[in-house]
Amino acid sequence: MSRMGDVLAGFHAAWEFESDSVLIRFERGIRTPKLFQALGERRIPLEAIAGVTLTPGRRGTVVLRAEPRPGADPLMDAAAGQLKEMCDPYRLVLPAERETLAEYYADELRARLPRTDGPAERQLVAAPEAPRQFKAYDAKASFDGTAVTFRWFWTGASSAKWKAGDQTFPVTSLSGVEWRSPEVFEGHLRLLRRNSATPPPAQADADPAAVVFGLGYGPVHESLPFAAAVLAAVRAAGPAPAVEQAAARRRDPADIADRIRHLGELHQAGLVTDEEFTTKKAELLAEL
Repeated sequence: MSRMGDVLAGFHAAWEFESDSVLIRFERGIRTPKLFQALGERRIPLEAIAGVTLTPGRRGTVVLRAEPRPGADPLMDAAAGQLKEMCDPYRLVLPAERETLAEYYADELRARLPRTDGPAERQLVAAPEAPRQFKAYDAKASFDGTAVTFRWFWTGASSAKWKAGDQTFPVTSLSGVEWRSPEVFEGHLRLLRRNSATPPPAQADADPAAVVFGLGYGPVHESLPFAAAVLAAVRAAGPAPAVEQAAARRRDPADIADRIRHLGELHQAGLVTDEEFTTKKAELLAEL
């Protein structure tokens, strides 16, 4: 930027521009999305940004957005495109009368971005710190930085989970995480295990390595930072062998079919737009 420490304030957040990063400070007002309040602030290195856009917003606003590079931010990798626009931490919404100023900062930011393409080779944005915990529909999930623990609730856990008993998973035994937003799909957090001889059950409700979300359980602002913290720890523990990574990407076709069917029901009910339906369906099919 032209001067270190320049600040651009918008609704719910302010961006402070430094020579090598953007510091995003989120407000704690009653109208601020809970995810932003949970994050507090985030420093985004310029090398973690793939591009910058400035587009018209709703109701007399403009939106400045930094596009994160895949692999650079475990929070966005865990979210996998499921966040609603209003909860996207890389968007800064401003009054339309500040468009000229926003355009100036967008141009300045673009000029300083490194000439790099493709996914980041390492994590560049700090993940939410451990310890973390949240209450899912069927368990209390906790993470101390080295292991994830699920303690089942007798009122919500399936018989399969009760039979398996409470579970503890060292991060060294995991290859990744699968987070499904409770606001779009039937939400769950599934831990992807290394060296698993059998594929996980199609339904998260029957998988002892997963917790499911329900109304008021596993909200985004609690479960997503949890998932990001676990994902960052798994990556720090070392990459899984290529064979394991390929296996982790494959999903049970029956699970994919169920999720596409549920997505279609949401689309027919008007809860998912045509564009969201098309995009999400393509993402699900790509997991086969």
